[in-house]
Amino acid sequence: MNGLMMQQPLLISSLLVHAERHHGEQEVVSRRVEGDIHRSTYRELAARSRRMANALAAQGIAFGDRVATLAWNGYRHMELYYAASGSGAVLHTLNPRLHPDQVVWIADHAEDRILFFDLSFLPLVEAVAARVKTVKAFVLMTDRAHMPAASSVPNLLCYEELIAGASDHFDWPQIDENAASSLCYTSGTTGHPKGALYSHRSTVLHTYAAALPDALNCSARDTILPVVPMFHVNAWGLPYAACMVGAKLVFPGPFLDGKSLHDLFESERVTVSAGVPTVWQALLAHVEANDLRFSTMRRTIIGGSACTPAMMQAFQQRYDVQVLHAWGMTEMSPLGTVCTLKPAHDRLGADARMAVQAKQGRAVFGVDMKIVGEEGEELPHDGKTSGELLVRGPWIIASYFKGDGGDPLVPDAQGRGWFPTGDVSTLDADGYMQITDRSKDVIKSGGEWIGSIDLENIAMAHPAVAMAACIGARHPKWDERPLLVVVKKPGAALTRDELIASYDGKIARWWTPDDVVFVDAIPLGATGKVQKNKLREQFANHKLPTA
Repeated sequence: MNGLMMQQPLLISSLLVHAERHHGEQEVVSRRVEGDIHRSTYRELAARSRRMANALAAQGIAFGDRVATLAWNGYRHMELYYAASGSGAVLHTLNPRLHPDQVVWIADHAEDRILFFDLSFLPLVEAVAARVKTVKAFVLMTDRAHMPAASSVPNLLCYEELIAGASDHFDWPQIDENAASSLCYTSGTTGHPKGALYSHRSTVLHTYAAALPDALNCSARDTILPVVPMFHVNAWGLPYAACMVGAKLVFPGPFLDGKSLHDLFESERVTVSAGVPTVWQALLAHVEANDLRFSTMRRTIIGGSACTPAMMQAFQQRYDVQVLHAWGMTEMSPLGTVCTLKPAHDRLGADARMAVQAKQGRAVFGVDMKIVGEEGEELPHDGKTSGELLVRGPWIIASYFKGDGGDPLVPDAQGRGWFPTGDVSTLDADGYMQITDRSKDVIKSGGEWIGSIDLENIAMAHPAVAMAACIGARHPKWDERPLLVVVKKPGAALTRDELIASYDGKIARWWTPDDVVFVDAIPLGATGKVQKNKLREQFANHKLPTA
């Protein structure tokens, strides 16, 4: 017997319809590439999104066509989120931090039909425009006054003229909720990037889960500033969650330095933000150097890579800003876990509570997790045993776009597919997951694993260290041993022996790094993650001390 409920598809356009109808006067504030602050509302956003949907149709964009963007976080990018997906096209957010050759490869693989881009990226588009095979039109996301006098980009159109020339009457089509909605590519640290093709259903379900109180805890009382880029896994779903709950949105544009972010936090009374640790390092440095505070911001979501305990303590103890550790992947839309505490944790001492918060957190509803050993056997959830982390759920990919990369899923005894994350993790009895390393970054010394993340966290806690990464260096006896690569804070004095001595009593002695090298900078990828593959290449022939 079936239930007697209405059948209504879960569609991205419904989020915008809801925001316009019930939160029409709520503000959407953007610091634009042009340098000024732009203010609009959900009502205006919805009207302009309908205009853009009509403009896309006038450009020949049909159901399933890919609409590419090279853009910062801003209201125009938000309009495209809804205009493209809502009209039945597929939004494809390109990462402008990639090399031009990668941008060309990804645009060709996606078969993008039209490319929208911010003024910042005009040189990049000029470098790739003649090379991309399927893009028929290029749209500069600005007004006529800021259009270049001359450009080598063919078929260059003006965003605001497209908007002005289109009607705001558009009926969002009632399409299949399983239809593709947006396309994001992995960072491609090994081989070509692979595409994760999301559906309307997966995105709306992900939005419900992300907004939950024990997840990102979004509400109409919040002012949300996503520092995480809209070109990086859809800004972790915040542009959708904000519409669902009616929160005020503040977009920082390209201005992600500590001063610019803090100014926006204060002037717009931001309550919650989200980003990767490298951004927060710069913000904390600015706040500390200028003896500033946060008037309204009360929580920050940190993901992309592990938040160090030192950063967590700075936010929480010095500035009264709660840190929500989160974890996910492009292949997971991206949210998998959030480290919200349970009531029992309130009774713990400060150190014990911090130890829980240092974990990546517990699964949000909809995500199943397990850890397995080298033979695929499921391992205990005891908080100590490490294994490869596998996940499954309604917003986790079943395959990559165009089938590239083969079948990514691992079947269990019941024939259900699990996605192998590539993370080595523990799970405790309360469901809290902690990443101990990436499977490709684990240091295997004498047949035993050493987790690089623990060693990095200890180094980052040293007052003279600005950034640290730990890699495995070749060793004639032990196969690999830990090598620390460190950037010192400006003007700081620190020696190899001093830093190695700081590990005494904090870890097993045999985990202690064998050597330290000081560098001016550590290479970061397009999403702000440390590129350990490049460090391994750079120090492939590094000779460790023999005694």
